[in-house]
Amino acid sequence: MVLYVLGAKGQIPCQILGTPEYPQLSKKGDVVIGAAFSIHRKISLPALSFRNKPQSPSCSSLNLREFRFAQTMTFAIEEINNSSSLLPNVTIGYEIYDSCSTTLVSMRAAMSLVNGQEQTAQQCSGKAAVHAIIGESESSSTIAIARITGPFHIPVISHFATCACLSNRKEFPNFFRTIPSDYYQSRALAQLIKHFGWTWVGAVRSDNDYGNNGMSVFVEAAQDEGVCIEYSEAILRNNPRQRISRVVEVIKRSTSKVLLAFLAQGEMEVLLEEIILQNVTGLQWVASESWITARYLATPRTSAVISSAIVHPSKNPTNALLREFWETAFECQFSPPNETSSIKPCTGSEELGELSNQYTDVSELRISNNVYKATFFMRLSYINSHVRHYLQRVNFTTPNGENVNFNPNGDPMARYELVNWQKGENGETKFITVGYYDVSMPVGKQFVMNSASIVWAGESSVKPKSVCSESCQAGARQATIRGKPICCFSCIPCASGEISNTTDSTKCLKCPLEYWSNEGHTECIHKKVEFLSFEETMGKLLTAISVIGVGLTAAIALIFFRFVDTPIVRANNSELSFLLLFSLTLCFLCSLTFIGRPSRWSCMLRHTAFGITFALCISCVLAKTIVVVNAFKASVPGTNVLRCSAPLQRLSVFGCTLLQVLICTLWIALAPPVPNKNTAYFTEKIILECDVGSAVGFWAVLGYIGLLSALCFLHHAALGLLLTDRDAGAAGTAGSRSLPCHSTDSSMQAAGESHHAQFRSRRPHHPGCSFFPPWKNRRNTKPIHIQAQKRGLLRVSWSLNEL
Repeated sequence: MVLYVLGAKGQIPCQILGTPEYPQLSKKGDVVIGAAFSIHRKISLPALSFRNKPQSPSCSSLNLREFRFAQTMTFAIEEINNSSSLLPNVTIGYEIYDSCSTTLVSMRAAMSLVNGQEQTAQQCSGKAAVHAIIGESESSSTIAIARITGPFHIPVISHFATCACLSNRKEFPNFFRTIPSDYYQSRALAQLIKHFGWTWVGAVRSDNDYGNNGMSVFVEAAQDEGVCIEYSEAILRNNPRQRISRVVEVIKRSTSKVLLAFLAQGEMEVLLEEIILQNVTGLQWVASESWITARYLATPRTSAVISSAIVHPSKNPTNALLREFWETAFECQFSPPNETSSIKPCTGSEELGELSNQYTDVSELRISNNVYKATFFMRLSYINSHVRHYLQRVNFTTPNGENVNFNPNGDPMARYELVNWQKGENGETKFITVGYYDVSMPVGKQFVMNSASIVWAGESSVKPKSVCSESCQAGARQATIRGKPICCFSCIPCASGEISNTTDSTKCLKCPLEYWSNEGHTECIHKKVEFLSFEETMGKLLTAISVIGVGLTAAIALIFFRFVDTPIVRANNSELSFLLLFSLTLCFLCSLTFIGRPSRWSCMLRHTAFGITFALCISCVLAKTIVVVNAFKASVPGTNVLRCSAPLQRLSVFGCTLLQVLICTLWIALAPPVPNKNTAYFTEKIILECDVGSAVGFWAVLGYIGLLSALCFLHHAALGLLLTDRDAGAAGTAGSRSLPCHSTDSSMQAAGESHHAQFRSRRPHHPGCSFFPPWKNRRNTKPIHIQAQKRGLLRVSWSLNEL
């Protein structure tokens, strides 16, 4: 419907092309407010032959809910007109059009509201026929109206259009609404689903601005909340049945138990018909505000397949629709019915109080209240000539005490109710408020909910579970499955030394160096600290060996002291023997320092005491070795006595030991051994040991001991192989000279590995090799010595006796 200018002189210059549309409800006034509501749900479009002027579409199936919206608007206008304080001396009129639930008729209504009903006019420019427009209920129709009226700067305020796209002030600068934007609703839906622990959901939306924009925001918010969408289907009310049936088949095959229906009422109606036809039950429905309080959808037939928890925003003789309303509400007919008709006649005296339908249902007046606020909002816009500038800053309170204001995008503050469909005692579905969601509250406090009062799918009191994979318990982590959403995963136990202390953890945390994971991998505990203790079996065994060694050495010393004047003791160099026994005793006692918890002082003592006592011991062995070698080298009795005199022996032992003392002193002064927690050998426990500090000092001590042992061996330790079987003492002494080399080698290897247990066994061979052979040796008698002299070996006995 457009206006065109006639060129012929004298004719009316402006005329409407097409047939003008007339409002369903109207009233004249000084100021006229237009409106468009979907008063009818169905439309029949005429056939287009393109030869004749098309007829206007016909509408049917009265929508009692939308009719109530229209009645609310007229009530609010009458309340304003009857008030002496709201708009004195000004009468507000209205023109209410029926959009028949289609965008096409909404556009025709918008053109009629702009042009008026006059077919001709003196000029094609001037003021619009209405001051402002209220409507529409659906976002797509509202967008069409706002775009048509935008160039004329006519304010449009909607009571039910929630598409977030309408918040774009550049595209819709004159649009306002008394219902929050879908941006907040979609995000609230995502948070609600996450609140109930549902991470695997399906979604169906209207294939228009309302559904597509709302679902786009929901998908984005769901990803932020960790919710995965198994499928997302789009439908329209005029889609072929095959298309609707295919969508229902997708719902039936899905594994998710929660379905988000972001649908307008028309799409929800056709989807429900197919859902009921295919008997799809057991789903938990999550609804948008568009259809959740639509009473005509909440029938016993539909309640068998729907249980939903959702987020929701919060007598006139001139009425041309009254006749149709009366016939629809009371299921009667004013015109004389046919003889074959079963419809009863209307008397006009039926009682409205006996009705129970969407029109008379006063339990759900949220959207009606939005219409009421929109009407008062338009009343205020008349007061100020700069309508848009004023409307953006409006802040008023309705007669029922509700405050109304808008943000810079023309949207009110978002506050929603959580509504649950529950079946009453008489089988009628009730809309029960079980909670609230307030965007203005801090994060974490936006939901106020009474979960115990919710009735879940299948009239159950148990909340359904809808997940792709079961939660990973603490001690395991999620591992995504290739080709599937992140909500589908497998659970992998944490490795040793790693933990996860929350459910559905995406990674395992490594324990600190001195900690280890417990058996369930849920927390880090202190690693078990191990060291050679006196209480454990090995510690007790080694302590016993050391004590036995000390006792054995003391016993030998006592025997030698008891027979100190005998030739055999004198022949074994009693002074060096007693010093050797003393050093052996210290070596056995030194082994005890390696047992017990390492400390700063014990670490220094164990290494230095070991180095010094072992050097003293080998120094004594080396001195005795030199004596034996020189004795066997002597060709004339007494020739090598000065070389092996007692002072010289003492000096050699003192000098060799003193050098080791100096090495140990430098080692301790520069970088002493310290306690160390070793985790290199065992990851699950700590070996408490002594770190050598300076590797140079450590190996210098061991190297010096090795040098003394090598000297013992090289100074003719092999000479023992040349002795006769009668010289048991010399043979034992020679054997004891070679064993320090092996003992030192094993000690160095053990020390390099930080395991010192082998040190305990380094000394028992010395008493056995050095002192047991002379003890009760039956061959060491005078006749044997006489026989040895005859063999030319008497020089050995002379040399030993002289020493």
